[in-house]
Amino acid sequence: MPAYSDDRSAAIASALAAVPAGSPVSEVARRLLDLFTSGSIAAGTRLPPERHLAATLEVGRSAVREALAALEILGIVDVRPGSGTYLRGTASELLPQTLRWGLLIGERNTAELLELRSGLEIFVARLAAGRVDESSLAGMRATVDRMRASVDDLRAFAAADRDFHLALAAAAGNGVLVDQLDVVRSLLRVYADRAVHDADAARVAVQEHATILAALERADADAAASAMALHMATASARLADA
Repeated sequence: MPAYSDDRSAAIASALAAVPAGSPVSEVARRLLDLFTSGSIAAGTRLPPERHLAATLEVGRSAVREALAALEILGIVDVRPGSGTYLRGTASELLPQTLRWGLLIGERNTAELLELRSGLEIFVARLAAGRVDESSLAGMRATVDRMRASVDDLRAFAAADRDFHLALAAAAGNGVLVDQLDVVRSLLRVYADRAVHDADAARVAVQEHATILAALERADADAAASAMALHMATASARLADA
């Protein structure tokens, strides 16, 4: 794994603004996390020593040590005694992980998560309407066909439903949105996989997805967002009941 060079160490140091005086360890961790998820440091890079980071951040070494320990628990860095501290993943790998942990360690409110998912899905539908290509549309048509064919097999139906939303998010062409949706869906999955509880509800969901797809085929962003808003309203009601 690449170690920091003198030049790289200086670059890392220059990227870290001094933390406010008297700030807690969490502020040190936040500053480090901002740097690690910026994409400016390659995965596997060995970070400067604690004393260097402490001097750059103008805090005590103990604050840096505790912050790095917290980031190790989150899977952001790998602390190797006698060797150094290494960045574990790329920015694209670390960002969804930190989002997920941030929600997991906070007090979660299912209703708020449902609201967040609805907002993200509606925005994704609007973006996708202007960016989707024929290959993506063909994939989403196939998932709607799978949903229609599996209304009596709710496990298969749920899998096809997930695939539709994953394909839609990919078509939107915004990686950060995809990461955030992945986090929210993972936290709601225990509900989502059993939200459609009978064939009648499945048929309603099929029609909602078909309406979204039709709007995408017309490249009608307003209609796609409206159709997704309706789907999210009924889906959120089912998830809340679950």
